[in-house]
This record gives sequence, C-alpha cells and structure tokens, in this order.
Amino acid sequence: MSSVCKNETLNKIIIPEDYNYLAMFITLNCNLKCPYCINLNDKNASRSKMSGNMMSGADWVKAINRLEIGRDDLPVTFQGGEPTIHKDFYEIVNGVRDDIKLDLLTNMVFDVDEFIANVPAVKFTRDAKYAAIRVSYHPGHNDIDDLIAKTQKMAKAGIYVGIYSVMVPENVAHIKDVQAKCKSLDIDFRVKEYLGFDGKEWHGEYKYMDAISQERRKSCQCRTSELIVGPSGGVYRCHSDLYELREPIGHILDNSFDIDDLFRECNYYGFCNPCDIKVKTNRFQIFGHTSVEIKDVKELQVKEN
Repeated sequence: MSSVCKNETLNKIIIPEDYNYLAMFITLNCNLKCPYCINLNDKNASRSKMSGNMMSGADWVKAINRLEIGRDDLPVTFQGGEPTIHKDFYEIVNGVRDDIKLDLLTNMVFDVDEFIANVPAVKFTRDAKYAAIRVSYHPGHNDIDDLIAKTQKMAKAGIYVGIYSVMVPENVAHIKDVQAKCKSLDIDFRVKEYLGFDGKEWHGEYKYMDAISQERRKSCQCRTSELIVGPSGGVYRCHSDLYELREPIGHILDNSFDIDDLFRECNYYGFCNPCDIKVKTNRFQIFGHTSVEIKDVKELQVKEN
C-alpha cells in the first residue's frame, strides 16, 4: 500500500453504481456494555485494539469529502461502536460536503439538546422510506422511555428519528409491547431479525448458509457492494475482516486508493460475519439483497513442509 498522504488535495473516489452501503465506523468504542456486542467479547477485542488509533475529525472530513457518490439515495452512514462519542463527532458531521447525505446509527445515549444545537436538521434529512437517524434499543442497557422522550424532542427540532430493536427470542413479548407503545405515540419503531447461533441452530436467512458454519475455513472469490472504513481509516473487504482485525485492502487517505469493483480471494469462508451474508432489504427497502457475492468456494490447499 502506498503511503498515506494527509497534506495534499486527495483524488476523488468514485463509488460504483451497484454499491448499496457506505459504512464509516468512526469508533468501535461504546458507552454501553451489552454482553452480546459483536465487537466486544473474549474472542474479538477489536474495540480496544482500535481505540488508540482512531482518525481525527479533520481526517474523517477529508476522507468522506473524497467520495463521489453521484446519487442522493446512497448516504454515508456513521456507526460503531457508538459514533457520537468520537471527540470530533460534530466537527465530522458539519465538515462533510452538503451534497453528501448522512445517516447515523446510534444508541442515543447522548445529550439531545447539545446534538440539536450543533447539528442542522438538514444534515440528517433526505427522501427515504426510513429514518436517517436510526436508534438501537437494547433492553436492559438503554431505557425506552428515555429514547421516546429524546425522539420526540428531536422531532420538534425537525429531525426524524426511528427506533429499532433486534427481536431477540427472550425479549419478543417486551419488544412487541414497546412497538405498540411507540405506534400509539406516532413514533417509527421497527424490529430487526435476530441473527446468530443459540447453541442449537442459526437464526436468520442467509444466502450462503455454509459461510457461517464455523467448522473449517475454505477459500472463495468474494465481491462486496459496500464501502467499509474502520476507525483508523483502513478499508475492509467485509465486516468480518474489520471485526477480526485482518489486513485492510487499503487506507481511505491513501491518495492512490480507489475502489476496485472486483472479486477478491478470501481464505476465511466458513467464518463469515452474518451481516455480510444475510438476506435483507437494500437501501430502497426491497427484500432480497445480500452485501456480498461469493463464488468458487474450494477446500484450502494445505502446504507441505
């Protein structure tokens, strides 16, 4: 990889027409400690390992402003971790070009008065079938009444917020009650499919079921439809590479970096992240999309000594 150039005008990065998602993981740190978090557990310490090497707000602005997206229906999505705890969060949001649409995934455990004072509503306003700011409700870790009150305050400031929650089996009844309560208050509350292994079976619908078998690694050719940028600016092939701290394919501030919309060799098939291979809705809310396309799955060749 070429050296990272931070003190010159950077070349534009053209987003391919078939790309569906632009994910900026500006931090993997979080102000909640949910035990099921995908980037904080005994096997995966990516949050703590990356926390000391996060890009500054100025660098994130420079990186995002390189993007030539070419359409209003493809936003840049800030996520993490909890993106709002990045020390330069407001600098990043307000430094991005006005023609780039923004989305935010958050637990909303922040001061909404401060948010409203620092973020013009237009920054998170666009024509879409879902809210640009999507709040994750984690039963037992953030409070739904607090989220409802904050959502209503944001609405009065002209900022559309939707609340989402994963339909974890043990919380189904509670989440349905919360959904009914939000509906009565005219708050957009949606549920997301539970993904994962409960010890007996996998939950979720996947295009490549054996890609999450967790049994043995295989090789494959894989092509993504997402731009995934980690806290330090590394660009990753997939969520699995990000969370497992595998080598990035480039750096978002490398002036020679460009998106090669092609199949790449991978030797981790079988240990994919569910987010990459689940069947889901695309940005138009049309069901049937999968983040990656995989072909040529083969047994790994064992090198002899």
